[in-house]
Amino acid sequence: MKKKSIWQTVRTNIRNKLLAGVLVLIPLVITYFFLKAFIGFFDNIVNPLLEPYLGFHIPGLGLIVSLFAIYFLGLFITNILGRSLLSLLEKWLNYIPLVRTVYQTSKQIASAFTATQTGFERVVFVEYPRTNAWTIAFVTGQSKGKDGTEFTHLFLPTTPNPTSGWALIVPEEDVIPSEMTVEQGLKALISGGAVFPPVTNLRQHSQK
Repeated sequence: MKKKSIWQTVRTNIRNKLLAGVLVLIPLVITYFFLKAFIGFFDNIVNPLLEPYLGFHIPGLGLIVSLFAIYFLGLFITNILGRSLLSLLEKWLNYIPLVRTVYQTSKQIASAFTATQTGFERVVFVEYPRTNAWTIAFVTGQSKGKDGTEFTHLFLPTTPNPTSGWALIVPEEDVIPSEMTVEQGLKALISGGAVFPPVTNLRQHSQK
């Protein structure tokens, strides 16, 4: 019995250490391949244009040039002339039905993942898909019915891919406020709930 107990302890220890190693290795491998694909994407665009003049290939040059280009684009867009041209471009795109939908959707998703300009106002909870089960939702707007009822517009994203989901309009009274920031809400979704801040107000609501 003692030998069996020692073997079980050793086996459990080995399993735990292997699991800990895998948990560290997986995000590192994913990050490596993401960066490799990201840098390679820009290299494949920029290097063919510059190699005839340089005479040799510089790994990562495409990313550096692209970052500078994106920076100067942002610099241009933040001044009066740039904003005016962007507004004019968006006005033209709005005349094309399919392009308008794709552009507006992409813009809202991109805005939702930026810290300085978010398409989501705040994070809330809604009771879904059953009683005493709550889902993270992002507030996208408010409206008022003819009878004076206040409604909240929500986006319920899927996990771990928060770029897809459902759009809901629910009475304001059915929305449970959250103490989470938009960034914390997105992290909770992408991690599948593994990274989740305390939700004291939700526990208080469940006790009512």
